[in-house]
Amino acid sequence: MSETFAFLKECGPFFVSTVNGGAPATRPFGGVMEYQGSLYVATSNKKDVYAQMKTNPNVQIVALKAAEKAWIRINGKVEEIFDLDAKQAMLDACPPLLKNFPAKDTPTLALFKITKMSSFLYTGGDVTQLA
Repeated sequence: MSETFAFLKECGPFFVSTVNGGAPATRPFGGVMEYQGSLYVATSNKKDVYAQMKTNPNVQIVALKAAEKAWIRINGKVEEIFDLDAKQAMLDACPPLLKNFPAKDTPTLALFKITKMSSFLYTGGDVTQLA
């Protein structure tokens, strides 16, 4: 498990920023997995975030561990993945998603792989590049 994924999972909900026209749009996410060495997030293809990621694949993820005064920033591009094995892996990794997506072939389940990723961990005044 990568340090980036481990930190993100320990934080619980995290925030994903996309580009909405010329402005940033940020919202909380909970579903994340590491699969075959890459980070993935899931959403519904009926949401604005889906359309924004399809139009402009640049995303930023931020998560905070307030008690430790540590946070992570992940930059990358997203690529939609249609592989049913990968979708099943996401449902297995994040069972709360089953409420909205009861099966890997649920038509609204959209899975995105984060590519060209860089991540930075901020602790106190220190910055460490993780990926």
